Amino acid sequence: MPGTNLTREEAQQRARLLTVDAYEIELDLSGAQEGGTYRSVTTVRFDAAESGTESFIDLVAPTVHEVVLNGDALSPNEVFKDSRIALPGLLAGRNELRVVADCAYTNTGEGLHRFVDPVDQQAYLYTQFEVPDARRVYASFEQPDLKATLQFTVTAPEGWTVISNSPTPEPKDNVWRFEPTPRISTYITALIVGPYHSVHSSYEKDGRSVPLGIYCRPSLAEYLDSDAIFEVTRQGFGWFEEKFDYAYPFAKYDQLFVPEFNAGAMENAGAVTIRDQYVFRSKVTDAAYEARAETILHELAHMWFGDLVTMEWWNDLWLNESFATYTSIACQAHAPGSRWPHAWTSFANSMKTWAYRQDQLPSTHPIMAEIRDLDDVLVNFDGITYAKGASVLKQLVAYVGMDEFFSGVQAYFKRHAYQNTRLSDLLGALEETSGRDLKTWSKQWLETAGINVLRPEIETDASSTVTSFAVRQEAPALPQGATGEPTLRPHRIAIGLYDLNATGKLIRSERIELDVDGELTEVPQLVGTKRSAVILLNDDDLTYAKVRLDPDSLAVVTEHLGDFEESLPRALSWASAWDMVRDGELATRDYLALVLSGIAKESDIGVVQSLHRQVKLALDLYAAPAWRETGLAKWTEATLDHLRAAAPGSDHQLAWARAFTATARTDAQLDLVSGLLEGTETIEGLAIDTELRWALLERLAATGRADEAAIAAELERDKTSAGERHAATARAARPTPQAKAEAWASVVESDNLPNAVQEAVIGGFVQTDQRELLAPYTEKYFAVAKDIWHSRSHEMAQQIVVGLYPALHVSRATLDATDAWLAASEPTAALRRLVTESRAGIERALRAQAADADAG
Repeated sequence: MPGTNLTREEAQQRARLLTVDAYEIELDLSGAQEGGTYRSVTTVRFDAAESGTESFIDLVAPTVHEVVLNGDALSPNEVFKDSRIALPGLLAGRNELRVVADCAYTNTGEGLHRFVDPVDQQAYLYTQFEVPDARRVYASFEQPDLKATLQFTVTAPEGWTVISNSPTPEPKDNVWRFEPTPRISTYITALIVGPYHSVHSSYEKDGRSVPLGIYCRPSLAEYLDSDAIFEVTRQGFGWFEEKFDYAYPFAKYDQLFVPEFNAGAMENAGAVTIRDQYVFRSKVTDAAYEARAETILHELAHMWFGDLVTMEWWNDLWLNESFATYTSIACQAHAPGSRWPHAWTSFANSMKTWAYRQDQLPSTHPIMAEIRDLDDVLVNFDGITYAKGASVLKQLVAYVGMDEFFSGVQAYFKRHAYQNTRLSDLLGALEETSGRDLKTWSKQWLETAGINVLRPEIETDASSTVTSFAVRQEAPALPQGATGEPTLRPHRIAIGLYDLNATGKLIRSERIELDVDGELTEVPQLVGTKRSAVILLNDDDLTYAKVRLDPDSLAVVTEHLGDFEESLPRALSWASAWDMVRDGELATRDYLALVLSGIAKESDIGVVQSLHRQVKLALDLYAAPAWRETGLAKWTEATLDHLRAAAPGSDHQLAWARAFTATARTDAQLDLVSGLLEGTETIEGLAIDTELRWALLERLAATGRADEAAIAAELERDKTSAGERHAATARAARPTPQAKAEAWASVVESDNLPNAVQEAVIGGFVQTDQRELLAPYTEKYFAVAKDIWHSRSHEMAQQIVVGLYPALHVSRATLDATDAWLAASEPTAALRRLVTESRAGIERALRAQAADADAG
């Protein structure tokens, strides 16, 4: 029984048999305001290689009314089973299939999602089809290599807007008939329907004009900074068209900010959907604008890499996502006029940290993962697919040269436009333009798992002259449960030499770039030179590896980390320190001391906010329990000091306000939180706007200082969908058994919550200073996890399985309970992976707590 799964072998067999030509899809969404189901009529024309063979088409629908194959009516009761419609007796050559079904609106962010805005009580629809959810809306051959043209005809309520991959036509009698798309994969088709607000512009170049549109709900229109979004979009168009030497391949480019979106965004061809939290209702720091810009550029890059040229199967998903990630950061860093020329600092500080964490889990896998079926790919949107892959592409660019890299990409696009490819197609093009043999590089970097460690080995004489310098590469054992062997890899790195100048700044005095390969690589260029104060391996962050400082450099960095003149070496040093905490090489209390000594000098707001998150995580999970409250008290006092010292109205002030709010604990501190919310306390320049008000209230609720009446009153002030989510978080955060039981029941015992509200409830339920209150839910979690996985949609089940795992209960007992469940429940591979990853977090926290206790 396949259920909703599809194996790679089935997809390959279907691709050998079928060539899909065109879909015509008619959807009657005239009842969308009321919800329920809608009529879906699919006509698909396709060729079969052999006569008399059979295949199947995919469909997830409550009811199928008609199946007509080559003029013959088939009984839906006989051919529609397990989300598949059997297609017997195919003709050699052209076949035509017509399927009439009732499909269902969802509230899970999958398929055709329906949302009712509490502000205007209007329904708003959008599709999300990656990986296998076009079949929730129309009958489709749901695999990326069966490309076809698609033509949508949509009936919708009067006054609504309908947006799809093709330009929006003028409706006739509330029917929108779109022109066919180019040949594209089903997962990047899209429909966005409702009374959306829009702003329009264009991208102009060489006499060519590409229409640009930005959409959001009317209730968010006052916050939509369309000029800034258009500016980033045009910057991306200009940089990508130059680097790719290929004009934008679709007829228009719309960006639609949609509600309750599970991901950051989705690269639907010409109709990108983006989570509408990126329409900022309140003041945010520049790091948020940088992250939004990266998302915009990431999806725009997909128009070429992913949409124009598409992977044959999901084992090359990493290449789609890594390429879009690498090029989006490169565009921010290098495009003329970019607001974020230091984008590689943010990349090193956030994306690389994500990759390092993922690569040290038992589920670590090669970048080019073995994707056996759809269940595999659904849990593979991870730090290796995105962040490690992008890091390795950055290493590849350093290895072959940026000009040679993009020359190869240009040849690749021209050669494979509107087709499907494998990794070998891209590597072949890069070999042609660079002259490098990439087969060994690919095998070592893309087909193996795990992370290397680079350490400097330095000898000096009495006058501090370097007499010997080498880089030692280590390949630590893979985590228990991971498959594969440790691998030494070729690295292209830079070594930066830094010295303190007269003003106390660490300035780079020299940079050496070289290839590191094998266990030990000598660096003769440094022999005979005066030893610098700090010697930084992987300067400029060219490769993907954990880096350790030699003892002398570590001593200087510990005292002067905030004194690096440039942001990237600071970020690399901060990241190295954080990695040492996670590995149990640096005690949490010592990490806190390091952060407190250097964070005041950190100018990059993204780094500051990452340090806030990492310190809080370290104190909550990695600190010795007996010292934890001492550390939290020190941190909270420091956050308040920095809040009061920050420049009024600055990004740093807002960041410190949020850091203080998240951890306020004493009566005096909570009195200040309450006073800021009520307006009886003020801090010069700090605007207590809507989002900050909710942050203050959520902390008061979690500490028992705000009750249901206070939450209801705040929701009355902010009667929006965002307000409803915040209220759900605050209610679930209250420190009472009744509040926890209600939150648990709403998520686990009922499936009525929309995806975004479920996520908000889980976020409120799990409070780090409520361990005792949450203790009974460990047993309850293991009692329901398997049933949840099999009874909910993928997105909803994953939220629950990961979000409600008892990660706060760092103990041998939690490990034993997890192991007993894994042994007894026989979970599917995807469910096993998610629970095993969570278990690994407990093991790491236990090691870090022991290291912190030893330091004490």
